[in-house]
This record gives sequence, C-alpha cells and structure tokens, in this order.
Amino acid sequence: MVFLWFLESLRTPAADRIMQFITQLGEETAVILVLCLLYWCVSKGLALQIGFSYFLAGLAVQTLKITFRVPRPWVLDPAFSPVESAVPAATGYSFPSGHTQSAACLYGSLGLQTSRKGLRWLCFAVVLLVGFSRMYLGCHTPWDVLGSLAVSALFIWLTRRFLPRLTADPVSMRVFFALLLLVCLGITVLALLLRQYGLLPQVYAVDCFKAVGAGLGFAVGWYLEATRLRFQTAAPCLWMQAVKFAAGIFGIFVLNSTIPLITGECVIAKIIKYFILVLWIMVIYPALFSRVVPPCPKN
Repeated sequence: MVFLWFLESLRTPAADRIMQFITQLGEETAVILVLCLLYWCVSKGLALQIGFSYFLAGLAVQTLKITFRVPRPWVLDPAFSPVESAVPAATGYSFPSGHTQSAACLYGSLGLQTSRKGLRWLCFAVVLLVGFSRMYLGCHTPWDVLGSLAVSALFIWLTRRFLPRLTADPVSMRVFFALLLLVCLGITVLALLLRQYGLLPQVYAVDCFKAVGAGLGFAVGWYLEATRLRFQTAAPCLWMQAVKFAAGIFGIFVLNSTIPLITGECVIAKIIKYFILVLWIMVIYPALFSRVVPPCPKN
C-alpha cells in the first residue's frame, strides 16, 4: 500500500485520463477486437496461439482470485481512494490482476512473434504500462500485478513450448480437448462449492464464471474448427476483409445485448453467455462467412 499511496500523491486529472485510457487496452473490448481481427482476417494460427495462452491464463488468474480472495486496495485500507472512473471495471478480487493478464497474453505474445524490434518493444511497453496503470488507478497492488505477469509468462511459455505437440495429431487433439473441458468443469465445481459454503459472494464469482464460459467456448470452438470447418482467413480483396470483420463484431454486439434477455443475469447465465459469444467468434461466424466470402484463387 505504500507504493499506491505514493502514486496517489502524484495524481492529476490529465494523468488520470491517460492512465484510464491505457488500462482500457487490457479490457475485454480491446482483446476481442484484436483477437477477432487476427483470427478472421490475418493469421488463424497466431490468433489460436495467443488465444490458448490468454484463456488458460485467464482461467488460472480467476482460480487464484477465488482461492486467495484478496480484497481490493480500498478495502484493505478504507482511507485509500482509487480513481473513481476505474472502479466500475475493477470487479472481483484483487490478486492477481486480470487487466494485466489480458495485456500480457495479448500484447506480450504479439511482441514475441514479431521480428520488428520497434514493434516488439512497443508491445512489451504496453504490457508494462497497463500493469502500472492498474496501480496508478488504485485498483491493484504491486503484488497483484507481478503475480499476474508471472502467471501470464508461464502460460505464454507453455503454449509456445507444448501447443504444437498437443495439436499434432487427432489423438493428441482429443486428449487435449478433454483436458480443457475437465479444467473448466473443475473450476466451476470449485466456485460453486465456495459459494455453497458462503466463502464466495456472488458478486465476486461473476468474473470466474465468465472465464469458465469463455474457456469452454474457446475449447469447443477450437476443436470444431480444427476437425470440421478449417476456414480460410484470406479474402479476394481488402474491402471484403473489412466488411467481414465489421459484420462479425456487429454480431458480437447483438449477441451480447440479446443473450441476457433470454438467460437472465445469474452466474450460470454468465457461463452460457460467454460460451456462446466465444463460440460465435471461433466457429459459428467463420462457418457463415466461409459460405459467403469467395475463396482466394490459388496461384
């Protein structure tokens, strides 16, 4: 808390706005836009590699959150005040930082993939700036950010090291797919048991169930795409790519608005909502545009 008090003493309205913008680079909207652009239009393989590290690290972070149940800084020290605009997005427990994990898995993975040094260091700088913004805004302690960076680095390394082996043949893919489902099931059971025994209030369980739903959607979508669909990211011209991307994002917006009208807002409904949203990204929408967008001619 000493470091957070120091940062609090440096706050200015202009710096608050800058840090609020930077922290949004690690939020759900930014991650969805970048991953969808990569997956639908640029490089499906790169998007899948980032997606595996992102969703697996996200499940790990949410599991740590509900296991350790570390309160936010303003709960630890009632005299401390965060930047007010950052509070609505600071859901769930404090340790580890979800924003930092998102930024690390997305921009950190992109930085490792690019051969351009300038772009690489820009990506790494974004990761560090997002982590710093979470402390500046008063939403996380240094331990929250460092813990998240460590978890993210571990899953980025695991993905780069073992994903090619786990997806090399149909048998390995089926085993890996089953393991992903079991992990999601295990985290769901843990969260429900903690709720049952009064150790996990519903308001703090929501993010965990979102992560489970997204993880399930990613696992099912990946497996169906790899074994059944196998769509192409290329299109005959740039404007088709732009329309394809815009239409897919519009579909996400429509689903995000309409699914809660059907499922409600309970925690299990969060699993259903995020499962459908990620399944839309991974396989439903690619199946649709594969029928509409003509394939690129072969050389």
